[in-house]
Amino acid sequence: MSIFDAIIQAVIQGLTEFLPVSSSGHLKLYQSITGQSVEEGTFLLVILHLGTLVAVCIAFWDTIWALIKEFFATVKDVFTGKFKWSQMNPDRRMLVMLFISLVLLVPFYLIKDVFENISLPILGICFLFTSAELFFASRIRNSKKTAGDITVKDAVVIGLFQCAALFPGVSRSGSTISGGLFSGLEKETAVRYSFVLGIPAILGGCLVEMKDLLEGTIEVNVGSAAIGFVAAVIVGILAIKLVQWLIRSDNFIVFSIYTLLVGIGTLIYWFVAARG
Repeated sequence: MSIFDAIIQAVIQGLTEFLPVSSSGHLKLYQSITGQSVEEGTFLLVILHLGTLVAVCIAFWDTIWALIKEFFATVKDVFTGKFKWSQMNPDRRMLVMLFISLVLLVPFYLIKDVFENISLPILGICFLFTSAELFFASRIRNSKKTAGDITVKDAVVIGLFQCAALFPGVSRSGSTISGGLFSGLEKETAVRYSFVLGIPAILGGCLVEMKDLLEGTIEVNVGSAAIGFVAAVIVGILAIKLVQWLIRSDNFIVFSIYTLLVGIGTLIYWFVAARG
């Protein structure tokens, strides 16, 4: 794995992790075209995911810090008998709902191989699925729910959308933002909820992949991986800002068009390669 290759994949990861177009799908497609080995590709994917985790922590530090403080306050109230569901403030309600959305994902990690080992035609179909959900989500107007209005039903819907995103080609951010919009969340709240929800989900995925890699033998270029990590952080922060701007300006549908073209292109590439 060269430095150039690591940077290219870092740019792909940094952009597509937060732009609702599927980072795993794009990286899988890139690695398939370039013939990169599964182990090396998986190792770099873990490093790049960690880079984008740093990016989201930087971009949403105020929200994350507020949730951390609220977590300890909630634990204290539970043990002192002061916790009341009906009297949760917006930060506490968001924290609890994030937990509910996250818990739904846990059982699916036990069968993660079912989602990861897919063929190119299935990958193309997954891109088309992302395009469809983004199209319908982009048509939603006048959503007004903020963090203090999120219900258990909303959390479950968003959590289930995140489960679907375990398939490469189905965007995690696109699915959870769409799930939030379908549930009536205002655009800024849907984006913030989606990206913060991604922190434990992506970290958990990294730990699982790293465990699998450590059980085998792999030679890696540490320098290339480090450069890729830094590039993923920088590009990730820029991508977050771009998503926030596009969703505020009602240009979210551009991602639906893009993933439609990628899905069709993937199917064409598979068809040509299969016949060749």
